[in-house]
This record gives sequence, structure tokens and C-alpha cells, in this order.
Amino acid sequence: MTVLQQARESGRGVGAFNVILLEHAEAIVAGAEAAGLPVILQISQNCVQYHGALEPILAGTLAVARNSQVPAVVHLDHADDEALVRRALELGVHSVMFDASHDSYEVNVRRTSAVAELCHSAGIPLEAELGKVGVKHGVHAPGVRTDPAEAKAFVEATGADSLAVAVGSSQAMTERTAVLDLDLIAALAQAVPVPLVLHGSSGVSDEQLAGAVRAGLVKVNISTHLNGLFTRAVRRTLAADERVVDPRKYIVPGRIAVADEVERLLRLLAPPKRGRSATQP
Repeated sequence: MTVLQQARESGRGVGAFNVILLEHAEAIVAGAEAAGLPVILQISQNCVQYHGALEPILAGTLAVARNSQVPAVVHLDHADDEALVRRALELGVHSVMFDASHDSYEVNVRRTSAVAELCHSAGIPLEAELGKVGVKHGVHAPGVRTDPAEAKAFVEATGADSLAVAVGSSQAMTERTAVLDLDLIAALAQAVPVPLVLHGSSGVSDEQLAGAVRAGLVKVNISTHLNGLFTRAVRRTLAADERVVDPRKYIVPGRIAVADEVERLLRLLAPPKRGRSATQP
């Protein structure tokens, strides 16, 4: 049983945090170990483009995950390139998110089904995405929503193991002001037989995140929020002493800030159940 399936059965959420630098992977795992909870480390297609290749950042992230004291899943995020998915599978990625949500429903089903078959043949779960495409920000534009009946049919048609849904969040928000449709989340959780995923969670408050998990969301993706904490910590360090030139001197505070927030968010998303230890998700 996967980390997401276990969380869904226990009514908990799992934090999924994006890796851009190797220090992100180190910080994410440090936070997860402090919380005693499983975590997902995500490498997006944009991150791969930034590094110029998948293998170096994936190999480093896999090594960090391998040495983790808690379950740490390394996930290819927001890939819309089938060739990148194949390469990630060859290199040992633990799970894949394939995003054809910008295509028509019929094309999305066709492409996602083919990638699901590819992933399943390698023993790897696939996350897919469904939502009506918005004008500017795509699936996660304000007002865009995923229909429960369509979501159920989509999962059945594609064989996806988890589904990213549009319920009120938006990508790359720097303020936590998004308002989620909790009733829709509950309806989707009833209709869809696989774990639900929330993208754009950086713009969602603690209260809304906790409510979303109670309503049935399982995987919660957070990136921009952590990047903001990382950057502000680095800025404070450099502003305090202009003589600092060793990257280790200013990267470490950023890494600590991310680790602390990952620990806090994981505890928020997966509160301990009565009679069970938080270290037994």
C-alpha cells in the first residue's frame, strides 16, 4: 500500500514539497524526520529545465530519501512530456504526476491512460489532473472547478492512482488567501475512489488546509510558500553581514527555515489519532 493510500484510509493528509536545490531535499527530509511523518519530495518538469537535465537532481534527491528515517517518496511533478516520464522511470523515481489537463478531456484521457500503463508496468503509481482550463492560470484559475462525476469517470477510464482536482487554489500564490470549496472536496472524495491532490496549496491558510484534509483531500502540494521562507532567511543573513561570501553561511538559515516549516505543516496535515503515535502514519 502506498503512502497516499495509507493516508486516505486513516483520514490524514501528506505534505508534498518541491525540490529546486539539493538543500531543499535535505531540509524537507529533516522536517519530516522531526515530525516523524512520511513526506513527498517533488521534482517538477520546470526544475528539470532549470538544471538542464533530470539525472543530477533526481539522483541527489533519491539519495537523500534513501537515507531518511521516515518514508520519503520522490515524485516527478507536473510532467507533460512522455519522454521525461520514461527517463524518470529509468532512473528510479518513486511516483509520477502526468499533466495533460490543458488538453481536451478526450485527449487527456488518451494520453494519461498511456502514461498510466507505462508507469504501472514499472510498478510506479501515477497522479493525473482534471479540471476545466481557465483563461490565465489554467486548471487552478479562480472559479475553475472539477466536476465529481467527470472525475470519477476520468479515473475509471485512465487507471490513475491519484487525482489532482481544482477546488479553489491557484498556483504560485504568495499570500495565503485562497478559499477552498470544502463541500466540493467532500463530494469529490465520495465520488472518486483514489486519493485526491491539492495543487497550489501555498496560497491556502492553515485553517483551510486542515479543513480540506477533513473533507477528504490527501496529498497537499506546497512550493512557493517554502521558497519565500528560504529566500527571506537568506536575505536576512546577507543583510546582517555584507562580508559573508561562503554560500554555506547563508544557505543554512534558509534550509533551517524550510525544515521547521515542513515539520509544522506535516503535523498540521496529519494530526495524531487517538490511541496512535504520530510516528505510525
